[in-house]
Amino acid sequence: MKDQTVISIKNVTKTFKIYRDKPVSLKEKVLKLRSNEYSTFYALKNLSLDIRRGETIGLIGHNGCGKSTLLKLITKILYPDQGTITVNGKISSLIELGAGFHPDFTGRENIYINASIFGLSKKEVDQRIDEIIRFSELGKFIENPVRTYSSGMYMKLAFSVAINVNPEILLIDEILSVGDANFQKKCLEKIESFKRNGATIVIVAHDLGTIEKICDRVVWMNEGQIVRQGEADQIINLYIQHMNKQFVEQRQQEYLEISSSGVGEKEEVEVTEANESSDTSTVDEPTFSEDVRWGSKEVEITEARILNAEGKVTNVLMAGEPFCIEIDYKLNREQKAYIFGTGIYTADKVLVYGNNTQIANLKIDRINKRGTVRFKVKKCNLLSGTYKLNVAVVDGDHRALDFIKYYMDFTVVSNDKAVGLFTIEHEWEIG
Repeated sequence: MKDQTVISIKNVTKTFKIYRDKPVSLKEKVLKLRSNEYSTFYALKNLSLDIRRGETIGLIGHNGCGKSTLLKLITKILYPDQGTITVNGKISSLIELGAGFHPDFTGRENIYINASIFGLSKKEVDQRIDEIIRFSELGKFIENPVRTYSSGMYMKLAFSVAINVNPEILLIDEILSVGDANFQKKCLEKIESFKRNGATIVIVAHDLGTIEKICDRVVWMNEGQIVRQGEADQIINLYIQHMNKQFVEQRQQEYLEISSSGVGEKEEVEVTEANESSDTSTVDEPTFSEDVRWGSKEVEITEARILNAEGKVTNVLMAGEPFCIEIDYKLNREQKAYIFGTGIYTADKVLVYGNNTQIANLKIDRINKRGTVRFKVKKCNLLSGTYKLNVAVVDGDHRALDFIKYYMDFTVVSNDKAVGLFTIEHEWEIG
């Protein structure tokens, strides 16, 4: 029956000992030359999950969250410290592909060895061996020792054996990238055929597109526990948003650690007038080659930076959030008018967007010796990618005072799956 539970996981906990300084020899153990102190790592914490017959379940989460450990517990490669796992059905696991292969035996001989691990008799292998060889695409190489195989050939053979066992329950762990694009497509078609024939499938993969395409339900795991589970598209979207946020926070922290700018938060005004006495202060100005920086230097840009929604200096932005571009300047010779501008380019140096104070009808005919101009954006509508920032100041006749192309690179992370450069607010309607 479709609703019958074929894998029942109840309150399962699995721990591993992480030794601080593990003895590696008998002598070290006897003489206690190294410490036996260890910490306990919880791979799974009191986890419960029921999987129904005919379901295709995707397990997602960052490395170390317990996905692979859970599969190994289901196949009894490992055993839980606490809790129970009940499985009703014949299992084929694509976890340790090629386990049991003998390097000196031919591909054909290793098919019989490997298939026996999955519980097939010689007679059953005889009936399926031609299909296994055909699926592996190894041709005449099937009669060569597997030690002569490339890593791709080795994995193709192992996958072909495991996938042709016709199991009731199929467990797959991060092996959907075996072989070239055509072979991968063939593997996915085989998995789809299992699904149509009512097999129960549990997949661990970082390829979220594949997970979303073939899974009925997705389980998001973190630190050995289930965070959320439900419809594939819903859970994957939540997971992507979570991972994007983590990525931005990590990149922000890395940027702050290596940055020596020492820039603090500023007042939220378009042009900040600094005290006249600040003209005597020493400022470390960035250096650029003549092909990316030009101008009379009657007004100099001393520094530019991007501030995120929290007002912190950054080189990574989260789409949908506000940000600010700050341009510090130094006045060397007064002008009749000043126009400050900024531009955003793709990594391939194609202009995405450009703006300046004149376009914004902001007339500036006086500035202080030192100050800061801010370009505030209420919502970043760029899609994910790497971009380049231009900053410039020109006079009223658009004569370059200081123009710097590609001042800095920055990254945008977006949850929008659309393609292109910009997010456009929209909705679809069907009449």
